[in-house]
Amino acid sequence: MRLFWIIAAVTFGIDQLSKYGVLYGLDLLNLGEYYPLPPFLVFRMQWNFGINFGLLQGRSDLARWLLIALALGISACVIWWMQRERGNRKALIAGGLLLGGALGNVIDRFVFGAVADFLNMSCCGIENPYAFNIADITIFIGALGLVVFAGGTGKPGKPTRSKRQRPRDDRNALG
Repeated sequence: MRLFWIIAAVTFGIDQLSKYGVLYGLDLLNLGEYYPLPPFLVFRMQWNFGINFGLLQGRSDLARWLLIALALGISACVIWWMQRERGNRKALIAGGLLLGGALGNVIDRFVFGAVADFLNMSCCGIENPYAFNIADITIFIGALGLVVFAGGTGKPGKPTRSKRQRPRDDRNALG
């Protein structure tokens, strides 16, 4: 579990530092856009009041607190799940990425009322209208990693009780 907590803390820290750096260091709050590698990478300030890709946009306080509660509930489930994945390093890393990203977005909703999204990537004449952040990336990678790596490859937890079968005495079967 130590690896899980370290990955979650580092992910959370990188997410929060990136948001602070872009919002205040680059002053994206006032600039609105910054072009580090146009057209492939643009920092475009967007406040996400919903979930990924702006789905379920709810600008009410009720929606905000429901999304915070949902993220914290999912985070609790991930922690519970990772306690059962002892020894499964890949699953623990994936779970840490997911937890760190989820908590990073929870802090945004708590402090700002919405998630600060700023990464926008486009290519080949196709302009992407959506923005995302480091937390969104780590949540996606973590969830995908859990699907691929979790379940049964780690050290087993406490064994379950099962009915003990008597060993068969084959000597009597022949006679």
